[in-house]
Amino acid sequence: MRVVTWNLWWRFGPWADRQKAVLAVLRELRPDVVGLQEVWAADDGANLAEWLAGELGLHCAWAASEAPERWQRRIADDTVGIGNAVLSRWPVTERAVLRLPAPTELDDGRLALHARLDAPGHPVPFFTAHLNSGDHAAAVRREQAAALADFVAKYRHGTAFPPVVTGDLNARPESPEVRLLRAGWLHDAWDVADPSAPAATWDAANPYIPNPPVPGARIDYVHVGPPGPDGLGRVRTARRAGDGPVDGVWPSDHAAVVVDLAGN
Repeated sequence: MRVVTWNLWWRFGPWADRQKAVLAVLRELRPDVVGLQEVWAADDGANLAEWLAGELGLHCAWAASEAPERWQRRIADDTVGIGNAVLSRWPVTERAVLRLPAPTELDDGRLALHARLDAPGHPVPFFTAHLNSGDHAAAVRREQAAALADFVAKYRHGTAFPPVVTGDLNARPESPEVRLLRAGWLHDAWDVADPSAPAATWDAANPYIPNPPVPGARIDYVHVGPPGPDGLGRVRTARRAGDGPVDGVWPSDHAAVVVDLAGN
């Protein structure tokens, strides 16, 4: 099973050209399931996740932020919403949304989305989340990570397939908030990646990033629970994708993470 996680940089930059580049990357990757963050949806009914799903022949689960106003002010357009989405080769049989906790002054409507996928053999409990950004928000992210762990525990039931937790955590692997997710039963899929391969998903080479960290930071993740019987859900490979221009256009300010799992 091929899993992708990707922050799509909402409606920033040359978004109309970027969405075509995003589609091109996903079409080449041929994923079974994709966790997306910073997905836009407009009041006129246009929705980036639904458009991608239609182009790729995938099912779509979409969750809109309940507090998009701070995002909207950044582009001076209150007709465009933001949220998370899951694209899946298999039907979504269950869906749940968690608004991640944050104090009022830092609350910009971040959320986690659960989609149970009707994969052959074993349903897949899949999650995608988007934590707060900025060094000043580390304590908020720790609280959000704890809430996310409880959310995963609530919906991981009834299947031998381990939970798959994707998203933009806006924190490095050694941070307390990311270590909190690994402290129990989730494992960072990147542990199996080629140590010599580029790992940064927030990369100084990307022209969309102002004042980028050098040499970059890995802040986007696929975490997986312990494998089921006969290695079901075991991580086989992990790598970056979408980490360069497509026909001269960078798809997003983040690189995607691609992980292959055993089973389904």
